[in-house]
Amino acid sequence: MKFGVFYELQLPRPWKQDSEHKLFKNALDQIELADQLGYDYAWQVEHHFMEEYSHSSAPEVFLGAASQRTKNIRLGHGIIQLPTNHPSRVAERVSTLDLLSDGRVELGIGEGSSVTELHPFGRKFRNKRAVFEDAVRAILPQFWEESWEYHGEFFDLPARNTIPKPLQKKHPPLWVACSQLETIRMAGRRGFGALGFQFVDAESAKAWRHAYYNAYVNELDKLCDYDTNPNLAVVAPFMCCETDEEAQRKMDGWSFFQFALVLYNKEGPFEPGQVNFWERYLEWKEDNPAEKIPNRGLVGSPETIQHKLLEFQEAHIDQIILLNQAGKNTHEDICSSLELFAKEVMPEFHGYDKAHQEWKAAVLAGELALEDIDTEQYNAYTLQTPVKESGNKAKAS
Repeated sequence: MKFGVFYELQLPRPWKQDSEHKLFKNALDQIELADQLGYDYAWQVEHHFMEEYSHSSAPEVFLGAASQRTKNIRLGHGIIQLPTNHPSRVAERVSTLDLLSDGRVELGIGEGSSVTELHPFGRKFRNKRAVFEDAVRAILPQFWEESWEYHGEFFDLPARNTIPKPLQKKHPPLWVACSQLETIRMAGRRGFGALGFQFVDAESAKAWRHAYYNAYVNELDKLCDYDTNPNLAVVAPFMCCETDEEAQRKMDGWSFFQFALVLYNKEGPFEPGQVNFWERYLEWKEDNPAEKIPNRGLVGSPETIQHKLLEFQEAHIDQIILLNQAGKNTHEDICSSLELFAKEVMPEFHGYDKAHQEWKAAVLAGELALEDIDTEQYNAYTLQTPVKESGNKAKAS
């Protein structure tokens, strides 16, 4: 089992003049620490115009800085929004980052999640999947072809040699965002690694694991001639402390993460500066006491987290991506959590990777058949935070 760290660069109000500067510097310090502690991946999102929820609009710049402060940790775009980026610029930036990092890039791609982000770039919510697939076909050959032209529905590229080329050949490993569980099946069919949120329970994890690998083995349908990346990774809320009570108290940021994302999807887009998400969150929290909020994710003492991780290990999840840069979680708590987990928990589960790789090789070779499980009962969106309806609810168009 591999472990990653995950960054939205959340910044709840109120803001000071140096708030963003400290946010970025602290995040870089945390990734440098994660590299020294032996974590495997650092993932950085791309979002636009989403105040407080994510101030990470230029992940290629942030990851470029991280590449010069780390040596071994893989640097993941989790994800690049293809509808809001020109295909050739994606290929150029990713290749440059791969060279700067000595071939440590993981290329996560996605469609974009809301009208808040898509509409300012001239993209419509209703056809974002079609734009995404057209972009994949336009981008990927630029990594290995010395002359490439593309004439698709949404992108029209004249013959050019896109330079530089990445260090990894043909290209960095491919992943796709799976914020909706049904997308996991699509990821398997397209041959992408699946980046999703934590499953509801062990049975859900098993069902979607089977759906992913069966789609990969039996229904593989690539969009173009790229190398596949059969991997299943899940993002889980994370805080490791000496006691469960301490970890629960210090992980308040996860509830804000859920709340702000659902608020944007239900009520956005918002006029800039007109909504204080942190105040709205505190109002919601007052109506939803902590004891009513389920203790999900990897939050607790090392012993508690070890017990929870066994379910992921038994479900043959390739990578657990740990999210604790959320809400107002402090830099000091994030660092101490990473250190305690690396000392008390991570070595044991790193040790399971050899057996997992043997299991996966048997599945991919068709030597081990996975039963088809009806995923309908598990097809629920995993971020289920209550948000009051509003007359400002956005309509997809």
